[in-house]
Amino acid sequence: MRSVVASSSALLLAAAIASAADLTSSETQRLSQATSVLREFRAAPDKGIPENLWTRAECVTVIPNLKKAAFIIGGEFGKGVMSCRTGNAWSAPIFIELQKGSAGLQIGAEQADLVLLMMNRTGVEKLLSDKVNLGADASVAAGPVGRAASASTDAQLAAGILAYSRAEGAFAGIDVSGGMLRPDKSANDHAYGATAPREVLFKSSVAVPTAAKAFVRTLSEESRATTGRK
Repeated sequence: MRSVVASSSALLLAAAIASAADLTSSETQRLSQATSVLREFRAAPDKGIPENLWTRAECVTVIPNLKKAAFIIGGEFGKGVMSCRTGNAWSAPIFIELQKGSAGLQIGAEQADLVLLMMNRTGVEKLLSDKVNLGADASVAAGPVGRAASASTDAQLAAGILAYSRAEGAFAGIDVSGGMLRPDKSANDHAYGATAPREVLFKSSVAVPTAAKAFVRTLSEESRATTGRK
């Protein structure tokens, strides 16, 4: 009888895991686009994000196609993913959303790709509690671009989050102060079921969904390449 119960429990657990890993086409596309954005940013260290900042970042958030949203007056809205370091590796990514209350995209751009480097876990912990108001709950600054890293301001050096955007091939630091970053509950439920986002990011035992493996692999490959060039 006990073996029957155990077998039934195992089957239910396996079904739950399979269901959790069944991402929607929208979520799969988000991961694919985020991977492409990450590769493009890392391919242009002289005009994009300086290599030493990639090395120091505790977590990385990528929001592809951040759009100016007519329904948010003067603001933007986007969905992306975030991964954090777990020892020498990168975690499975969680899904996040960004809503910004004041225009910050590059002049003339209707949409841009956004990358946030979390230089410490203070802002991430607040995000995982519910949401983080950028600039209020976590210090944020437009990141230095390319070789300008050597001329970083005190604000950039002290910021918990450095923000970058790419629009029409041009890379730039971007001001996202006033934005609100929060977990995308629906997408995270699809990917990880009842597993909390904090466990996904900070426990290496959480398996990376198949659709997210390219994103995590790109982070890992670029981290090793950056370390090798130091």
